[in-house]
Amino acid sequence: MRAKERYVRAAVRTLLLVVLAVCCCFFNREVTQMLAFLTVQSVKTYLPSKGISLNTVPDTQATQVTSAQAVSKADSQAAITVKPMNSESKKDTLTVTDDDIAKAVKQAEKNAAKDKKDGDIIEYTFTDDGVTDEFENVRVKNTNRTEIDIEKKLGERLPLTVSRDKPAVLIYHTHTTETYQMLDRDFYAQGYLSRSNDKALNMIRVGKAIAEEIEKQGFKVIHDTNVYDNPYTGAYYRSEDAVKKLLEKNPSVIITLDVHRDAIQNDSGEKTKPTALINGKKAAQIMLISGCQEEGNGITDLPDWEKNLTFALKLQQSMESLYPGLTRPVFFCARSYNMGLTPCSLLVEMGSDANTLDEAVYSGKMLGRALCGILEEYEVKKDGA
Repeated sequence: MRAKERYVRAAVRTLLLVVLAVCCCFFNREVTQMLAFLTVQSVKTYLPSKGISLNTVPDTQATQVTSAQAVSKADSQAAITVKPMNSESKKDTLTVTDDDIAKAVKQAEKNAAKDKKDGDIIEYTFTDDGVTDEFENVRVKNTNRTEIDIEKKLGERLPLTVSRDKPAVLIYHTHTTETYQMLDRDFYAQGYLSRSNDKALNMIRVGKAIAEEIEKQGFKVIHDTNVYDNPYTGAYYRSEDAVKKLLEKNPSVIITLDVHRDAIQNDSGEKTKPTALINGKKAAQIMLISGCQEEGNGITDLPDWEKNLTFALKLQQSMESLYPGLTRPVFFCARSYNMGLTPCSLLVEMGSDANTLDEAVYSGKMLGRALCGILEEYEVKKDGA
């Protein structure tokens, strides 16, 4: 800064402070406060500074990736993995880490002092990987012979009637004890256990986040917190029996979400952590799985698979519209996974075992809010509208 300019600015500051001091002596408190406010605004206008910031916007760079292939793809897709904050999202509390998780992270940091590296964690943002069908912000990886028309499916109505007085959604966890990393780092430690019976750390905690967000929006939801994977073998049979009983007691439920987390590991032991940066915070990318029943594929218990697929596409569209980059492509495959229980049944993968619990819970909150957009669309008002 030139010397003359510095002198001018110093003189202006001094003059304004003198004016403020005189006001304090000759005017009452209200007038003084008003003049003080005007003085401060004048200083900000005349003397802008890097140190004065009224609004902060999070870094909008693409998610950091550590493999060469991932870096190239993430750079080319950075625009859709980040959603800049607007005036509404600045007030949002979804990005705030819940107290119980913050406490668990601090404890994990204390326990990590003696951790030894067992393998690398590769952070990656899935975008068009394996995509066979795409329309606007909806992407599908179709491994079936059956062809789909995404635009047409999105225009179809779901067999869904929603009332705020009765639950329309059931959340459960066939692989209940699946869990996550606690610390955000580029390696996993020796002795890391990918399963836990602690409901505060496993899939039940993520399901809780989804359910709470739905309830915050004024809808009722059933969250089944029973454990079905002790032992692991037979878990789907046990969860199926339990869900059938819950559906008998609650006929208003049409949507069932079996919430899991993925596990992506290559032959060298590297784990892949699917993430997206949403409003300045890392989120675990979500993958919706929808089954298909077609001749010769061995699936015989999914007569309503087309309705399930429509629901999956609408839910991905809702998530991507609110939070671009949150989802991986819908996996449309020859699997059933208890998806024949209702015409709106899906299996949901919330990140992988390389993601942190905080990232998965954050994604659960966003999933819950996006699902409420669909519930509102199919809500029957009290006046019959």
